[in-house]
Amino acid sequence: MVQLNEYDVFLLRQRIRPVVNQYEFTLLDGTPVCFVEQKRFKFKEDIRFYADDSKSRELMRLKARQRFDPAARYGVTDAAGATIGQIQKVFGASLLRSTYTLFDASGNETARVTEKSLAVALIRRFIGFVPIIGGFADWLPIPYHFVFLRGEQVLGTHTRQAFKFRDTYTIDLTGDTGRTLDRRLVLATAVGLDALQAR
Repeated sequence: MVQLNEYDVFLLRQRIRPVVNQYEFTLLDGTPVCFVEQKRFKFKEDIRFYADDSKSRELMRLKARQRFDPAARYGVTDAAGATIGQIQKVFGASLLRSTYTLFDASGNETARVTEKSLAVALIRRFIGFVPIIGGFADWLPIPYHFVFLRGEQVLGTHTRQAFKFRDTYTIDLTGDTGRTLDRRLVLATAVGLDALQAR
């Protein structure tokens, strides 16, 4: 098993599946980290992280605490049910660019995640409303990049790789030199940025 908090850079790839959202995390050298699955059409989001795609060993879970809440908070727990942290959408800020607050296991705010460019975020939203083009917005080479912030400090980046048939992201936390941000919470957030926004 990869000890997540010993690493700073991860790759996230979405698998192409018609009924479920599935993802896989690896290190840069291709070493598998975990397999993720979210069943669609759930009233409350429930995303499971497993050691591999046999799904025989669950590592953690990302689950909505409320239904249909624009400022929903999602709990991240380990296999034993212990709290790793929480992710909450910042509704007002997200009208312009998607923004989330991360909380640690004690409920304290530990970071904020926001789209890197306000201009790009607004362009994406505008294109989404354009007839015909809007339905293909996710296929256009528009950057979909996030930053992990603590105050003014950039702890890490979440970067969508361009011109990939399936969604592929690089999560780089080298800015968090003290590794103060739980990597498990970061990986849960990375999946949430794709799955919870129906990308």
